[in-house]
Amino acid sequence: MSGQDTQTTPAGAATRQKAIDALCEAFAEDRIPVDEFERRVELAHRAETTQELRALLAGLPAAAVPAPVALEADDVGDAVELAAPTTYLTRRPTQAPGQVRSTSFIAGILGGGARQGAWYPARTNYAMGFMGGFSLDLREAPLPPGVTEIKLLCVWGGGEIIVPPDVTVDVSILGILGGFDYDHAVPGTLDPDAPVVRITGVCLMGGAEISVRYAGESSKDAKRRRREEKKRRKQALKRLNRGD
Repeated sequence: MSGQDTQTTPAGAATRQKAIDALCEAFAEDRIPVDEFERRVELAHRAETTQELRALLAGLPAAAVPAPVALEADDVGDAVELAAPTTYLTRRPTQAPGQVRSTSFIAGILGGGARQGAWYPARTNYAMGFMGGFSLDLREAPLPPGVTEIKLLCVWGGGEIIVPPDVTVDVSILGILGGFDYDHAVPGTLDPDAPVVRITGVCLMGGAEISVRYAGESSKDAKRRRREEKKRRKQALKRLNRGD
């Protein structure tokens, strides 16, 4: 973030469109009447700051905003989040600094290994898939405060890392006759104080998949949810054009 107050950050085109998309979704689900929807959309087009756009969503029913709505300023690189139900952004307590292990190791060699549920990641976590695979699910795991490192090595094998939307993810992986896929199935948080998951490593004739998903949501569930969200947005725009 720059030194500029986010409440007075100019509202860019991308920021404005994301606010309008959230209003369309609420209208498509019949959570706001057409006159209120049209009034808020008109105000969104006239809004000059991100504070004004946040105010347009602050009064929506909780169910009208099923996920945090990220807003990004177009040219200055600043970012804020629209006011949304805090239940979607509340972060599980992090580990106490004195309880954090320095390192952990998981490997899938000619087989597989997985960690999920309420397990405790170390400050630095080494993960290897050698002619096998590994899976790390961080969605219910209390993370160390600050940065959590995951260093992976996939050789003729693969790995899967699932992170929740309330952390910041930093990915830097080298693919040699292999590669990785980073799937943002859920908008991530822009909270500067959120825990950071930094994923680095090498995929040599192997691959890694990093995805951001809600707790308990499978890859298939995430794809289905995104299709439904896209469908609702289209329906809302059609109803708006018809003047329903």
